[in-house]
Amino acid sequence: MLQDAKTIRYYQRITDAFVDYWDKGYRSDELRLYLEGYIASLRHADAIEPYLINQVEQEAISYLYDISNFVRPQAEPEPDYY
Repeated sequence: MLQDAKTIRYYQRITDAFVDYWDKGYRSDELRLYLEGYIASLRHADAIEPYLINQVEQEAISYLYDISNFVRPQAEPEPDYY
């Protein structure tokens, strides 16, 4: 579980990007590549401690492979009253 505010922000950014790209038609394999690049950039920039980067990566992988995160609720049709 992520507890550091900066780490949570990085996690939120990546998961928001996952949903955005999913809606644009990208799928799991492509999103996994995106995650690898994102994690590599965090490591290269020394944005946060390495162990926190690993936590972000593990949480993001869990998010990515839980398909329920990408299912949009369907609006219920309004009943016709005559």
